[in-house]
Amino acid sequence: MDEQIYMEQASKMDRPVPGQSLTNDPENPAPFEQAPQITNVHEGTQFIWDKITDDEAYESLMTGLSQGVPVMPVVQVILFNEFQKGTFNPDLMMMLVEPTAYMIIALAERLDIDVEIDTEEDEGEVFGVSIKEEKLNKLREAAGPMKKVPEGMLTDEQLRDMQNLPELPSLLEPTVKKEETPIEQPSLMAPTEGQ
Repeated sequence: MDEQIYMEQASKMDRPVPGQSLTNDPENPAPFEQAPQITNVHEGTQFIWDKITDDEAYESLMTGLSQGVPVMPVVQVILFNEFQKGTFNPDLMMMLVEPTAYMIIALAERLDIDVEIDTEEDEGEVFGVSIKEEKLNKLREAAGPMKKVPEGMLTDEQLRDMQNLPELPSLLEPTVKKEETPIEQPSLMAPTEGQ
C-alpha cells in the first residue's frame, strides 16, 4: 500500500524537472534568485503596509473585500507577487502572512466591511502550509462581529496612517450607472447611397 502511494506521488507532473534551475542563464537570474531586498520582518510589514495603503491598491483591495473575496487568498497574491519580484525570500514571505492578514482586516474594519478569512477549499492553508487552528481562530475572531484586531498588530505609525486614508464611497451600496443614450448605427442590410 505504501509503495502504491509513493508511486502515485512520484508520478505527478506538477513539479520542476530535476536540474531545471541549472538551465537558467546565470548572467540574467530571475529576481527571486537574487538576494532579497528586505530581510527584516518589521521592514517587510512596513513595506506591505505602504503597498496596500497606496490609493489605487487600497481602493481595489477594499472593493474586492466588500464583494466577498476572502482575506487569505488576497494575502497569498500580495506576498507571492512580492516574492517573485525579489522583495523577500520564501521564509520572510511566510512570516508576513499573519501580519498582512491583520493589516487587511484592520483596513476593512475601518470601513465596516464584513470579511471572510478563507474559503472551505483552502482548509486553513496558505502556500500549501496549514495554519495552526489557534492562529486561524484568532484571525476569524478579529474579522468576526466584534471586529477587533488585537492590540499591537499595527504600529502607532500605521494607526496614524489609517486615519489619513481617503474615504471611499460606500462600497456596500450598489452603484448607479448613468443611462447612456444609444448611438444610432445604420443597418448593415440597408442599401448604400447611390444604389
